[in-house]
Amino acid sequence: MTGLVPVERIFGKIFLIRDTKVMMDRDLAELYGVETRVLKQAVRRNMERFPDDFMFELTKDEFQNWRSQFVMSNSEKMGLRRPPMAFTEQGVAMLSSVLRSDTAIQVNIQIMRAFTQLRQMLMSNEELRKKIEHMEMKYDRQFKVVFDAIKQLIEP
Repeated sequence: MTGLVPVERIFGKIFLIRDTKVMMDRDLAELYGVETRVLKQAVRRNMERFPDDFMFELTKDEFQNWRSQFVMSNSEKMGLRRPPMAFTEQGVAMLSSVLRSDTAIQVNIQIMRAFTQLRQMLMSNEELRKKIEHMEMKYDRQFKVVFDAIKQLIEP
């Protein structure tokens, strides 16, 4: 892979599973320019570097749910025999140490930037949500005063 991976492309490969943002092994392999089996072999040879909060295999239900999000010609298999490995942000960071290629390092830098941007966007959205709620409460009180005044004018 010669150039940088666009952050938007990475965003499309980040999923929320178990209330955690993760990337799937096959998507990471594609970004790193290696076969999925090569990525999985590297991980299996270094399992001590991937505790459950860095990487986990999807359960059957999670796997079915994840697969159902895609429309593909071979929806039954999607080329997958086993549920994919899901990597958290920390797991993705650890991958560059086991893949040891210039491409893996450069792609990892882009992925870390994408996770950071996503976190910043979520924080901005949370701040915006709080501001809107505050405005709603403020205007609810003001409208209540207006409605109460109208009620008094209408009452006999």
